Amino acid sequence: MSNHENCYHCGLPNDPQQEFFTTILGQPRQLCCPGCHAVATAIVENGLESYYQFRTEPAEKGDDALDITLAKLAIYDQPELQEEFVYDEGKHKQIQLTIEGITCAACGWLIEKQLIKQAGIKQVAVNVAERRAVVTWESATISLSKILLTIKRIGYHAMPFQPDQHEQSFINEHKRYLKKVGLAGIMTMQVMMLMTGLYFDLFGNIGHETRQYFYWIALVLTTPVVFYSGSVFYLGAFKALAAKTVNMDVPVTIAVLGTYLAGIKSVLLEEGEVYFESICMFVFLLLLSRFLEHRARQKAAQVSANLMQHIPVTANQLDEKGNLTTQLAKSLSVGDKVLVKAGETVPIDGIIERGESRIDESMLTGEFAPVAKVAGDGVYGGTINQNGVLEVRVTATLKNALVNQIIRLQTSALINKPKIAQTADRFSKIFVSIVLVLSALTFGFWSYLGSEQAFWIMIAVLIATCPCALGLATPSALTCAMANLNSHGILIKRADALEQLTKIDTIALDKTGTLTKGAFSIEKQVFAPEIHESTALGIAHALETASEHPIASAFLSNTDFTARNVKVEPGKGLMGHVDGEVFYIGSPQWFAEVTGHTLVVLPLSPNVILFNEHQWLAAFVVSDELKEGTDTVIDELRARYAMCLLSGDTQKQVDKVARALNIQNAMGEMTPESKMAYMQDAQRDGSRVLMMGDGINDAPVLAQADVSVAVGNATDVARSAADVIFLNAELQGVQRVIGIAELTARKIKQNMAWALGYNVSILPFAVSGILHPWMAMVGMSLSSIIVVANSARLLKKDLL
Repeated sequence: MSNHENCYHCGLPNDPQQEFFTTILGQPRQLCCPGCHAVATAIVENGLESYYQFRTEPAEKGDDALDITLAKLAIYDQPELQEEFVYDEGKHKQIQLTIEGITCAACGWLIEKQLIKQAGIKQVAVNVAERRAVVTWESATISLSKILLTIKRIGYHAMPFQPDQHEQSFINEHKRYLKKVGLAGIMTMQVMMLMTGLYFDLFGNIGHETRQYFYWIALVLTTPVVFYSGSVFYLGAFKALAAKTVNMDVPVTIAVLGTYLAGIKSVLLEEGEVYFESICMFVFLLLLSRFLEHRARQKAAQVSANLMQHIPVTANQLDEKGNLTTQLAKSLSVGDKVLVKAGETVPIDGIIERGESRIDESMLTGEFAPVAKVAGDGVYGGTINQNGVLEVRVTATLKNALVNQIIRLQTSALINKPKIAQTADRFSKIFVSIVLVLSALTFGFWSYLGSEQAFWIMIAVLIATCPCALGLATPSALTCAMANLNSHGILIKRADALEQLTKIDTIALDKTGTLTKGAFSIEKQVFAPEIHESTALGIAHALETASEHPIASAFLSNTDFTARNVKVEPGKGLMGHVDGEVFYIGSPQWFAEVTGHTLVVLPLSPNVILFNEHQWLAAFVVSDELKEGTDTVIDELRARYAMCLLSGDTQKQVDKVARALNIQNAMGEMTPESKMAYMQDAQRDGSRVLMMGDGINDAPVLAQADVSVAVGNATDVARSAADVIFLNAELQGVQRVIGIAELTARKIKQNMAWALGYNVSILPFAVSGILHPWMAMVGMSLSSIIVVANSARLLKKDLL
C-alpha cells in the first residue's frame, strides 16, 4: 500500500469514501478521519508542526467521532453537574482538572499554550507534579465542554478533579512504574551476568561463535527494556521537541537509542563493542529514581487529597417538624439542619444550634486533643463528634467546605514557583542544550583524532552530564515540605512563601485572636442616663450578631431586638438599623469621627462604645486572655526577629499585652489604613515583614506583608489575603512553618549543589574518555536517587 493511502498522522489506511486534507510542513497531507484531521490542524495552527519532523513513529489515531465526543463532554455544561466542582470567581468560573498523559514540564507548557489561545480563557496553570490544572474562564464566551475538548485534541484526557479518581490515577501510574522498573531490573540482572562473564573471562576460553551467541541473547533481553521500560523517556523527549524546547529526556533518549542501535550494528557485523548491560542498568536506575520521586509526590498529595475520604457519604437531615431523613452530604444546602450523633463524623461545615460535645479535629489541625464545642461554635466536615448529640445548621455546601478549600489551596500553591525553582527550570533547559552541543563537539574532536571510541565517549558525556538530579532538586523538596506542613494543620497558599519566610527580619502581630484567645468578656461597663441597661445590651447584641470579629462573642445574649442593613467598617466597628434608628458600635475613635464629639470623662477607659449619631449610649471595657504558651513562643521569636504589635484596640489594652510579652514596639488604636502605612514604611526602610492576623481589618496589611499568616479561626477575608493559614489557633505553628521553610531552603541548596557538583566534576572524566558509559550511567542515576531521598526526609512528621 502506497504512502498516500495511509493517514499522515496515525499511519492507518485512509477512508476511500471521505477525504480529509491539511497542510503540514508545506505540503497537503491526507488524513483518515475527522479526529486525526482535528489533531493535526490543532498542532499546525499552534506552531507545533515540527512534531512531525522529530517523531519516531506514527501518533495514536485521533477521535474519529468528534461529534460524539463533544456530545459526551456537553454533560459537563449542565449547571446541576457544575454545582459540584465549578467555583464562581466573580464574573469568571474556575475548575480543577485531573489531566492524564502528563509526563514532563513540556506537557504542562503545551497544555497552557494551547488553552490560553482560546477566547474566554483568563488563566491556565498546570501543576505537572500532581498532574492537575486550574483553569479560569468566562462562561459567556467559552463552555467547559469546549475546554475539555481542546485538551483532548492535543492528546491529553482531562476530567474534573475528584479526589478518589485522582488517587486511582496515581495508583494506576504506580502500577505502570512497577511493571517497567520490575522488567528493567530482571533483565538487567540477566544481561549483567552474561556480559560480566564475557568481560572478565569467567566462561573460560570460549570461541567467537559462542561469544556472538551470548551477544544475541543480551540483545534479545535488552530490547524489551529499551522499548517498554524506556518508553517514558522517549515520550517526554518527543513532547518536548514537539513544543520546540528541550528537556532532560532528550539526552537520555539519544544515549539509550544510540547505544542500542550501535549494539545491534556490532552484533550484526560481528565487530566492535556492545554495551547492552549499560543500557539496561541506565534505564533501570533512572526509572528507579523517577519511581521514588513518584512515591514521594504521591505520599505528599495524599495528605491533602485524602481529606475528602473523611467526609461521610450521607447525613441525617432534620426537617422543620424534627423528622430525620437520610440525605447525600453533597446534596445539603446552606440553611439545612443535620443531626450528628455521638461517635459520628460531621458531614458538612456548619454552626452548632443545640447541644455540646468534644470534637476530634486532628484530620484538619494535626492536634489530637479534642476541642470542646457548644452552641454557636463552628464545626467542620470530616471531624469526629466524640460525645453528645449536636444539631448543626449548614453554613457551606460540600463544594465550599473547609476540606475542599484545603485541596484547592494546595493545588494553587505549587503553581506559584519560588524564584529558585524558576531559575532551576531555566538553567536545566540551558544546561541540556549545552550538554547536547558539548557531546557533539566531543564526538567531532575524537573523530578528528581518529579514535574508534569517539561514539562511546560522546555517549558517556550525554549520560554523565544529564541534569536529571537538577530537575528534581526543587520540586521534590517543595512537595515534601508542604505535605509535612499539611499534616500539622498548616496550609501554604503560595509555594514561594516558603522561600520568602527564610528572608524575614521582622514579625508584626495583631493582638485580638492572634495573641489572645478571642474568648471575650465584658470586664467593665457604664450606661448613659438616657438608655436602660437591657436595651443597650440588646442593641449591642443585635449589631454584633453580624460580625465575625472575636469581640462579638462578649455581647451574644438573648434579645428581642433585630438589626437590619448591618454594615461592617473594618477597623472601626458596625452600624445598622434597630427599630428604624441607626446605631453604631465600635472604637472610641469612630465615635469621635461620627458624632464630632469628644467622649465625656468616664470612670473607665472603654475600648467599645455603643452610640447613635448624636451621643454615646454605653461604654465597655472588653478583654480576653493570652493564649497558653504565647509568651514562650514570643520569647523564642524575639531572639531572632524584631517584634511589633499592631492592634485596633485601645492603647491601654495593647500596652497591657505588650508588657506581658515584653514587646517594646506596641501600637494601639490603629485603623487598617494606619497598619498598612506602618507596613509600607517598614518595607521602605528595608525590612522584610511577616504579618500575623485574623480579622477583616487585618486583610489589607496581610496582603501588603512580605509573608502573611492567618491564625486559627480567621475570617474568610483574612484567609483570602494570607499566604499561610493555621487551622490550629495555637501560635506555635509559626515556629514550625519558619523551621520547615529553612529546612526546605537548605535541602534545595544541598540538592542543587550535589547535582551541579556531580555534573561539573564528572564532565572532564567523560570528555577525556576515562569514564566508560556504564560508569556514567551508574553515577547519573545514583545522583538522582540521592536527591529524591534527601528531599523525602522532609516528610518526617517529627522533623522539628
